[in-house]
Amino acid sequence: MTPKQANFWNTLLPRAVIYFLLSAFAFLMLFPFTYMLATSFKNSSDVFHYPPRLLPYSPELRAIDGVSQAVYLFDVGGTQTEFVLIEGERRNFGFFTTPDLITIDAPRESRIIVQVPIDEALETEEVLTLKDSSGADKEFTLYEISVEGVPQRLPLAYRGALDKFVAIADPSQVTYAVARTAAPVENVEFQFENYSRAVNELNLNRSLVNTTLVTVAVVAGQLITSIFGGYAFSRIQFRGRNTLFLVYLGSIMIPFVVLIIPMYRVMVVIGWENRLVSLIVPWIFTAYGTFLIRQFFITIPKEIEEAALMDGASRMRILWTIFVPLSQPAIATLAIFSFLYAWNSFLWPLLIIGEGNTANHVLTLSMIRLRNVFADQPNLVLTGAAIAIIPPILIFILAQRYFIEGVASSGVKG
Repeated sequence: MTPKQANFWNTLLPRAVIYFLLSAFAFLMLFPFTYMLATSFKNSSDVFHYPPRLLPYSPELRAIDGVSQAVYLFDVGGTQTEFVLIEGERRNFGFFTTPDLITIDAPRESRIIVQVPIDEALETEEVLTLKDSSGADKEFTLYEISVEGVPQRLPLAYRGALDKFVAIADPSQVTYAVARTAAPVENVEFQFENYSRAVNELNLNRSLVNTTLVTVAVVAGQLITSIFGGYAFSRIQFRGRNTLFLVYLGSIMIPFVVLIIPMYRVMVVIGWENRLVSLIVPWIFTAYGTFLIRQFFITIPKEIEEAALMDGASRMRILWTIFVPLSQPAIATLAIFSFLYAWNSFLWPLLIIGEGNTANHVLTLSMIRLRNVFADQPNLVLTGAAIAIIPPILIFILAQRYFIEGVASSGVKG
């Protein structure tokens, strides 16, 4: 084996396989979000199109006699011709075939030779009798019709009403088809008005403001309390420090469901029920955030702090001018976690605010109303979901570098 072959089998091929697998998993992970975002720009009819399409399509409209109408394409003599639907004008047709092409058990599935307006077909007195799969007789009336100028007697497979279409270029040119199954002319068109409908019709603008207010307050509160707590537990010596820290850290192990009733009772007693303050104050203290910041503060050399103390700097000045600037990765990590929790919080707002108090709704509660009101319009439901999901994604992308650095360095020293 040559060196090039060895390099291919030992390095290039495994790397190519790894990249392929990673790309495939990345596609699987991103596709639901991509489909949701694309669907938020579709109209209601396009959502139910089969087979499903990723891009949003809308029917092309033409002004005919001052009225906008959808355009349909039909093959007329081998040429694709544009037609418009004439509303309310339908005509009964007969669908004819030959005896050997009739599907006896399901006549509508027969291969049709010709379709003719039923009032233009000449009914004969003859009847074609065939046996179905159960052995029962089925009768098909014979009609005398013209097929390409040649008179023939063909059995009527079934009847049906077809819609009338008129050619745009030549109104005298008429064709008939089922409007529901006709092929409309469609163009890629993004329905940006879905977002304005979701925001205005369900008051999502108020929910966005409430969610932003709660999220900013919770993130700011957790950052401040975690920075002070982390500095105290990492740098200030006091009696019982380690024991108190372990007890505080152990509160992470208490399930939220255990705290729901006591917290709810406290909010009722102090009069914070159905108020936004109940979504903020209980969550500005976080044992995880204190632990994260403490672990990062421990990695900062003590010599820097001692030099600042010798220069006469106070503890507060050391914290905000030395420790905080050096701890940006850990602070950014905590900010991301706090933001995601506060933005996506659902159970506690549902309990303390409720569905009826729409003035104090956050986005997660508004999503319930959105799903109920627009149950038959999934494009608007996914539009609301996109409004709720896009901000956290943007925040994570913008702060990803700090997030990775903070996670990697938060547990260096214990």
